[in-house]
Order: sequence, then C-alpha cells, then structure tokens
Amino acid sequence: MDRPPLSLSHTALSYRNLTHHQLSLSPRSIVAAIEAATRPSGLPSGLPSPSAEDWSLRTPPRDYKKAVEKARRKIRALISVKQCAPLMLRLALYTSYICLYAQRVWITRNYKGLQDKIKLVPLDFGNRPAWYKEKVYHENKVPSLEHNNEVKGESLDLIKYIKSNFEGPSLLPEDPAKREFVDELFAYTDKFGSGLLAAVKGDGDAGTPFEYLETALRKFNDGPFFLGREFSQADVAYAPFVERFQPLLLEVNNYDITVGRPNLKAWIEALDTVKAYKQTKWDPEELVSSSKKRFQVIL
Repeated sequence: MDRPPLSLSHTALSYRNLTHHQLSLSPRSIVAAIEAATRPSGLPSGLPSPSAEDWSLRTPPRDYKKAVEKARRKIRALISVKQCAPLMLRLALYTSYICLYAQRVWITRNYKGLQDKIKLVPLDFGNRPAWYKEKVYHENKVPSLEHNNEVKGESLDLIKYIKSNFEGPSLLPEDPAKREFVDELFAYTDKFGSGLLAAVKGDGDAGTPFEYLETALRKFNDGPFFLGREFSQADVAYAPFVERFQPLLLEVNNYDITVGRPNLKAWIEALDTVKAYKQTKWDPEELVSSSKKRFQVIL
C-alpha cells in the first residue's frame, strides 16, 4: 500500500518559489539536496547530519558562518515555511486513503501500472490543509488529479480520464453492449450509495441496492465480475462501497449482504484476486470505526 514519504509529511515546500527545473525534481532529490546543503564538507555521506553544536565544534567559526549562509541560500530556494504548501507535482493524485471515492481512482491508477508516473499526495480526509483549497482544487474535495497544469475532480470522471490519457491495461472493453452496460452501472452509483446510507441509519432497506448488484452480476455469466471474466471500470466503481458497507451493515444492522446472493458473494471473493484492488484495501474494523463517525451511526 502506498504511503506518503516521510519527506513530504515533514517538509513544507512552496511551489510558488520553485523554478521549472526544480519542479522536475523528485521529492527524494529535493530532500537529498537539502541534506547535502546542511552537511559539513568532509563528512561521509552515510552519516547523519550533525547538530549545530557538533558542527560548531568541528568547523572554525568563520567557515561555519559561511557554511550556514550557503545552506540557507540553497534551502530558501526550495522551502517557504510561511506557505506550508507541498511540492506541486505536474502529475499527482490528491487522495485520502480512507475515502471510498478516492479509492476508485487509486485502484484505476494501480491497475494500469501507473504507480511510478502518477504520484499519490495523501491528505487528512477530515482536516484537509488550507493550501489544498487555495492552491490546488477550489472544490476542496478528494480525489483530484493534477495533469498538464490542470486539476480535475470527480471519481467516475477521473476513472474515464485516466483510461483515455494514459497507457496500461484497459478497464473498458471494445464490445458496445458491454460499454453500454458499464454506463448503466455508473448511472446507478449515486442511488446505490444513498440507499446504503439510508439503510445504515435505519431509514431504508439495504436489500434493494444489493439486489440490483446481484441482478447485474447475472448479465454476463462467464465470470464473477460485472462483465464476466473481465475486471472493469464497473467493478472499480462499486468495490469501495461494498468494502465499507458489508462490515458496517453486519455490525450495525446484523445484516449479511451475501445471504441469498451467490453472485454477489462470488464477486466479493473475486475482487480479492485483483492485485490493484487488494493494494488499496483497509482493515475492516478500521473501516467500520471510520464509517460510524462519518455517517454518525449510533448503536
């Protein structure tokens, strides 16, 4: 599972002050430059940078002052503490690991093998930093994708965008009938989500949305996925919902969504064979705890 690099979590970088060349550097290169700038000459590169006290004991005062000023000049070009904004990558997926909508795009990115090309920028879902709304995406939602100096949002739109603009295995078949069916499934996602939320809060029947999935999974019966043997955009759209609401409904409503639904059960089991999806999964207990707080479910 992707995790934010320590350097991005603890280093405040302002894209406003970066040159075009600096924007092309990787975060690891940026951190290496900072470490090199603050290390006294003559020390082995494998050693940790010494403290200011250690440095002053090993460096003559005049040389020490020069070294400090040199380091400050180098770092000042890369860091703006006041801005506290991260390095703006020219191709980045702003996400939250706990968000089901962001997980859709994360799965898509992984399935197409774009881990090295599209960098993840994880955000705290419940406490997004001010710079994100001000500098990146005015809607202040996740996910969003920065590509070619533009920022786009909405998870289903981003699934389609990545499919159309990047190489890698396809998540959409050429068969017109299957493409039309994917469009139908996409169109139902909002109704599916609102139905599940109502059921968790005791205002609706969870059976209706899951019966829709059970029926949809019968259409192409040569495999466990919505399009049969082919894992597709349709599976990506629904998997994060089911991953969260299956354990949540079981705990809150004592409702097992797979009882009497063999196709749905087989689909859930088949999802675990898809590496791109498994890389994004969370612990069910953590998902239940997070979902209770978000949906304000009281037992």
